Amino acid sequence: MISEKLIIFTRYPAPGKAKTRLIPVLGKEGAANLHRLMTQRTIARALSLQNSRQLSVEIHYTGSSQQLMQDWLGTDLLYHQQSDGDLGARMLAAFQKSFNLGIDKVAIIGTDCPNLKEQIIAKAFDELSEKDVVLGPAKDGGYYLIGLGSMIPELFDGINWGTSEVFADTLAIAQKLGLHLANLPTLADIDRPEDLLGLDINILP
Repeated sequence: MISEKLIIFTRYPAPGKAKTRLIPVLGKEGAANLHRLMTQRTIARALSLQNSRQLSVEIHYTGSSQQLMQDWLGTDLLYHQQSDGDLGARMLAAFQKSFNLGIDKVAIIGTDCPNLKEQIIAKAFDELSEKDVVLGPAKDGGYYLIGLGSMIPELFDGINWGTSEVFADTLAIAQKLGLHLANLPTLADIDRPEDLLGLDINILP
């Protein structure tokens, strides 16, 4: 029985639809291509982690059909279309589906954090052996990873997604609920033109 699940939130790299805040500096094709490379690298690291632990990896996508996703990333992966609603609603639905299947530890990541290595993801699952929730804070005030050992819907309620207050607000909710929380290292997301200044091209395929 698989006890750990890693869910990767991403979208199909359609020009004009992916990494839209980077289009002014990279163009539609360039922004989509960067998203494609970061997604592929994230998935490769997740699959590498499967070699050392009992881990299920799922791709939760938006912006395309499952056929397009399989044409891009292959047929060996598990795909699910993201549910409707804001980011919080979509993550909540993904967690709920996994816990309903009897999974013990579930983590969700995006594909915007090139320095998210296998060791950090592994640490998140290890922390969930003793903690209720684990968060990976991003430098922009959001988080690049959230992991849970059980359903805690309050963590996704009343959050202004896409703002610099996401991590702080989530942390405040966790503390108010008296949850045992672990924080991972703070990492940078690649979302805005200024984020490209710190991007190491060696981390991409």
